[in-house]
Amino acid sequence: MTNTNIDRILAGLAEVADIEAGRAAPARLFRPGAVDVRAIRGRTGLTQAAFAAQFGFSAAAVRDWEQRRREPEASARVLLTVIDREPDAVRRALAHT
Repeated sequence: MTNTNIDRILAGLAEVADIEAGRAAPARLFRPGAVDVRAIRGRTGLTQAAFAAQFGFSAAAVRDWEQRRREPEASARVLLTVIDREPDAVRRALAHT
């Protein structure tokens, strides 16, 4: 590792310390927004059960999300957003697990 890389790593660590101490704000924060699970599933052409099975959700969760009895947690919203934009990439990634 070159000195330049070490310097960049140390600068990054100093930035993290400043953010944690409240002396600096993070460059950006990602907060996944609301998702329309029914529309996302509809674009995949899958039933609720097939969508749940293919992407690792419970069928009950998909049903509750679509009927607005529950909102997906942030991590599920992130995954649902990726499924909406790149469903084949998610399928490929999950095929290797």
